[in-house]
Amino acid sequence: MVLPEGFVLPPWYLLVPLLVVLAGVVALLWALDPPVTDRTVLAFAPWMMFGATLHVLHRIEAYPDHIEVLFASPSVYLVTAVVAGAAWIIASLLYAGGLQSTISRFVGISGTAFFAVFAMIAFNIGWERGTIDPFWPVIAVVVTGIVTAIAWVALSLSFTDVAATTGLTGALVVFGHTLDGVSTAIGYDILGASEEVPLSRLLLEAGEALPTEAYIGAGWLFILVKVALAMVILGLFREYVEERPQQARLLLALVAAVGLGPGTHNVLLFLIT
Repeated sequence: MVLPEGFVLPPWYLLVPLLVVLAGVVALLWALDPPVTDRTVLAFAPWMMFGATLHVLHRIEAYPDHIEVLFASPSVYLVTAVVAGAAWIIASLLYAGGLQSTISRFVGISGTAFFAVFAMIAFNIGWERGTIDPFWPVIAVVVTGIVTAIAWVALSLSFTDVAATTGLTGALVVFGHTLDGVSTAIGYDILGASEEVPLSRLLLEAGEALPTEAYIGAGWLFILVKVALAMVILGLFREYVEERPQQARLLLALVAAVGLGPGTHNVLLFLIT
């Protein structure tokens, strides 16, 4: 099995309009050609977390039956892209009209607001069900911060040019994938959660087969691979960022989303269930 468990496409009468709207958003952004800097990528971090929150609400069956498939994988990514892209378009128009000093500020503030509102909805559902437990989610975030700091210092000392060139975008890539690795390891080793992505499950099973599993669990190998892969990607992107910074940072933002989204999803799901 190659696709993750729970992978389902919505029916054509939902999928086609969604793709048409997404195509329109992409076309408008192509025409506006807004700048993509470190600040832009950081501004989209809350939107990555917002998409994860939408999927958590799907996991706890918070949506009406006739639209819940839109928030399953992979359509939740399309929905998030449409909303975040629309915010980017609005921010660009406001900036062009002199109503905003920067594009990234509006994108970041609106993304934070969307994430906060929907995360609170998820939290309230967990509170009503009596399933709120913040201990391991907090541990996951703290450990992620420590591991990210160590990894970034190591990258800065060993490959200073890579860290300097990729900047805050690179740091977000490392943080996002570390959060995914740490939260997945905690879920697998401590909370008894299953892994839906086949490749990730293979890594966890490989860690489980090692002699160290009895002492430190199976997830450490997954964390190591995620962090190492993130830093290797940054190394491969160094020249691309120097030559075509806008396109390169946009791609690195997608790489960051692949880590930060699932990581946020795990943390929030563990918190409310």
